[in-house]
Amino acid sequence: MKRILLLFTVLTLIFTGCSAPTKKESGGKRPQATAYRTNHTEPMNTRGRTVPVKPREKTKPPAAKPHIDTIGFLEVDDPKTAVAAVNQAAPNLTYISFFSYRVRSDGSLIPLNDTAPLITTRKNGAVPMLVITNFANGNFQSDIAHRIFTNKAASRKLIANVIRVMKQKGYRALNVDFEHLHPQDRHLYNSFLTTLVPLAKREGFIVSTALAPKQSDHDRGPWHGAHDYAFHGKIADFVILMTYEWGWTGGPPMAVSPAPQIRKVIEYAKTKIPARKIIMGAPLYGYDWTLPYKKGGPPAKRISPKEADTLAHQKGIKVRYSKRDEAPWFRYTDRAGKRHEVWFEDAQSIQAKFNLVKQYRLHGISYWVLGESFPENWTMLRDNFHINKF
Repeated sequence: MKRILLLFTVLTLIFTGCSAPTKKESGGKRPQATAYRTNHTEPMNTRGRTVPVKPREKTKPPAAKPHIDTIGFLEVDDPKTAVAAVNQAAPNLTYISFFSYRVRSDGSLIPLNDTAPLITTRKNGAVPMLVITNFANGNFQSDIAHRIFTNKAASRKLIANVIRVMKQKGYRALNVDFEHLHPQDRHLYNSFLTTLVPLAKREGFIVSTALAPKQSDHDRGPWHGAHDYAFHGKIADFVILMTYEWGWTGGPPMAVSPAPQIRKVIEYAKTKIPARKIIMGAPLYGYDWTLPYKKGGPPAKRISPKEADTLAHQKGIKVRYSKRDEAPWFRYTDRAGKRHEVWFEDAQSIQAKFNLVKQYRLHGISYWVLGESFPENWTMLRDNFHINKF
């Protein structure tokens, strides 16, 4: 009997010991990570936020940022101001376009005091671009361009001067910005480019042209007529569409760069020029009009986005946003009791323009003009794109 009781006790101890919890040996199988959950209704903690996990939820990888060229036009009236503008913007730009070497009718050039901003441009890793224009006496002069187009000696002199200056000063790109040409000079302008562009490219320079915003080839006005989209798209490395100045200093209050108009220009341009050669223009400024607007009345004052935003805040004015034009605007009364209307750019409007660059897979974006305060633009530019640097 004692033996039976002893045997029973031993068996009881054996079975009890088998069911008792024991410590894992260090060499045992590694436990499954606690982050993995078979119950997909449990919440997942991420950066302090609790995010419910849906059954079989699939996460999309973030879209790759497009690589684009970016251009900033620089007015070099005062070298110190120009250097400050370059230091602010150049890290975000592929090219800085020096506006401008003015063409005389005999083929000579009126130079810029550009030594200091050129040095600063190169230090910041941007490519300096020389811009030649037919600008004189406060406006673009069609007769200067016509003289260059029709006088072979003047044309040869101009081309030689452009290449000489670019070599001497270290410019690596050229932009031809001839505006307000005689519409009948279209073929003459094309012929001039046929001579200039190959010679500049032979020297290793990148060549672009500036084009007025057209929505069809029937736009024959003094600003549009002589700009042959198809020809420029073939001969130039890329073109810059000047998709701004619908709202301008001498016109009625409206968005400077309204989205519907930009879209129409791009859609027409794409029928003539490959998208990979199109750079869309964008303004870094707005205008402040005095109301009521009268043709020939006081011109609108140019205003930076930061100035416009500060003005609205000081006046306690709510900024409105035009969904049609993708542009902010507001009205206010000045100290003299006069009403004003302001159209400008902000984070929402510039994002709308970035979206167009992405949608149409354009070569890049070009800004007119550096020196206007719009810090949000540069942050958002980097968030949206990889900026090409050469």
